[in-house]
Amino acid sequence: MLWLVVVFVMAVAGLAAYKYLLNANNGFDPESLRGARVVVTGCSTGVGEQVAYQYAKHGAKVVITARREERLKEVVAKMKDLGAQEAIYVAGDMGKAEDCERTIETASSKLGGLDYIILNHWGCSHKRGKFPKLWDADPDMDFLADYTNINYLSHVRLASLALPMLKESQGNITVVTGLLGKVPNPTFTFYTGAKFALDGFFSSLRCEMKPHNVSITLAVLGSVDTDGLRGSIQDLGAAAREYFMKTVAQPDDTAKVIIEGATLRKREIYHPFYTRATCIVRAIAPSMVEK
Repeated sequence: MLWLVVVFVMAVAGLAAYKYLLNANNGFDPESLRGARVVVTGCSTGVGEQVAYQYAKHGAKVVITARREERLKEVVAKMKDLGAQEAIYVAGDMGKAEDCERTIETASSKLGGLDYIILNHWGCSHKRGKFPKLWDADPDMDFLADYTNINYLSHVRLASLALPMLKESQGNITVVTGLLGKVPNPTFTFYTGAKFALDGFFSSLRCEMKPHNVSITLAVLGSVDTDGLRGSIQDLGAAAREYFMKTVAQPDDTAKVIIEGATLRKREIYHPFYTRATCIVRAIAPSMVEK
């Protein structure tokens, strides 16, 4: 059975590579984003920062958010240099309802509406110690409540606030989830739970929004080369870190995939290629990945 799964994964990987080359010209028109009104959350670093830059290069009007105001000022300055028609920041904590409301109100008042909202932020204000850790070793419910609020409920809140404008523009909601929103993983139970919740809620909302022609895209990401990722693997040996880093995606490439997926109104996007293969294996042989 194992060799069949291995062969299947290799076949899927080959097909994914073929489809990638085949779809190099996939109908994405950068000019369609000129003047587009966009909100991107979690923009102080990593994927969110690169998404903001990509929209700026295409001449969009963008509101970005994160907690660190000084860092947001730097990002906005670069966005303007890259060609953004508008680049505005809202410094705030998306775990707070008032900051979510302020973000969407800024988009309404400064941009005059909304075409895309990219929900990319994540975080936690309640410390739980060192990871990875089995849940039953420290079932901290205060931590879980805080983590769920920021990494799930705030996404729902922002999308709900944005829906009136998105229904008017027949726009798009893109939610940056992850492979752990499709495939369960031990020692990161809290993270996996939040990602599965995002998948379930926004997949259901997609059905409800069809009559309004509001599309919802789930970005299923694997590991991406960010400061947070590098910090999380410091306890690995040097050889293991080097091997692991060969499998990760780069933030700028990931941002391009996200923007193209949102613009083309795709249901789901997978990056890098192994994320789709892993999800398929879980669907047909769950015991192979649920270990």
